[in-house]
Order: sequence, then C-alpha cells, then structure tokens
Amino acid sequence: MAEFIRIYEENPHPKEIDRVVAVLKRGGLIIYPTDTVYGLGCDINNLRALERVAQIKGIKLEKANFSFVCHDLSNLSDYVKQIDTSTFKILKRALPGPYTFILPGSKNLPNPFKKKKTVGIRVPDNNIALEIVKKLGNPIISTSIHDDDEVIEYTTDPELILEKWDNLVDLVIDGGYGDNQASTVIDLSEETPIVIREGKGSLEIF
Repeated sequence: MAEFIRIYEENPHPKEIDRVVAVLKRGGLIIYPTDTVYGLGCDINNLRALERVAQIKGIKLEKANFSFVCHDLSNLSDYVKQIDTSTFKILKRALPGPYTFILPGSKNLPNPFKKKKTVGIRVPDNNIALEIVKKLGNPIISTSIHDDDEVIEYTTDPELILEKWDNLVDLVIDGGYGDNQASTVIDLSEETPIVIREGKGSLEIF
C-alpha cells in the first residue's frame, strides 16, 4: 500500500517534502506532479530503486531513457559534458519549463548509465517537484506514467493514479489534477537543435 499525501504547489509544506525525501532516501518509488504529466521517480543514486522503475517499465536499466529531474542548472556539469554558450542560453530561457533537453552525457553519470552518450535533463516548473529535488540534494530519475486507455494517454486524477499504482510504488503525491500533455523533447546534443517530440512546451522560444 502506497502512502498518499496532499501537497499544495503554491506553498509546499516542508514537513510533507521531508516525508517524500525520506521515502526516496530509503530506496522508495514516488509518483509526483510536474508541470506536465504525473511522473514516476526515484533517487538517481539508488540502484535498487532504479532497477524497480526499469522493471515496472518492462525494460533493461541500461537501455532506459529516463529523464534526470534537477532543481536548477547548477549541477548540470555533474551529468553533462561542457556545453557551449548558445546551448546554455536555450536552457536558461526555457527552464524551469515543460521541456526535456537531450544533452551529451559526461563520464560522471551514475553506473547504470555510464555507457549512455546522451542524457535527458528536466527542470519542471512545479514547486513540489523542485522542492523535493532540492531537499534530496541530487536529481531524481523520472518517467511519465502512461495509461492503458487508448483515448486518454495520461491519467490526470491523483486518486485514480493511486488506485492503479498502489501496489507498485511507495508514495503517491496528490498535487492536484495533472496535465495530459507530456513535455516537449528537444535534442541539443548535436550542432542543430532537433525536436524529438512536440508536447506542452511552445517551440516559439527557440
């Protein structure tokens, strides 16, 4: 049975954030709100938790394309090779926001991702997600939770999410209704930006 806690995005209560971080630190999986769809996440440094997420998604951990959810761009150099000024300007302009940016991975990537040439970086415009990552002290890996319904790809109601994921995760955050549109994915690992998936984020800022 997963814990189910309500956190208000306008002003996330530190005690509730601490509860979530405690779950992450002991290797738990959480479902949490972002500025797009609800995400499934865990501590990037907990191998057992990473393996659980990969198992739920039905993929090998080494092959998984998880996003790294960061609090801001300050620890980007931990996971990403040095980027040029124009790339950094794009990131500064777009983040926090509903974008996933694919960037060249550095040698410091956590062990399961060492062989990856690129990494997806996310800084969602959602106080709950940002406060969790800030308090944890390092990114969480994240993947969108899809719905089996052919019409509705993403479940937006936290209570329905709890119903479905109750036995798979350790904690579900009710941060209000989510969006049903995923992030826009832009590959910045080559010279020219390439749009991989057009989602919630506007392309006009590029």
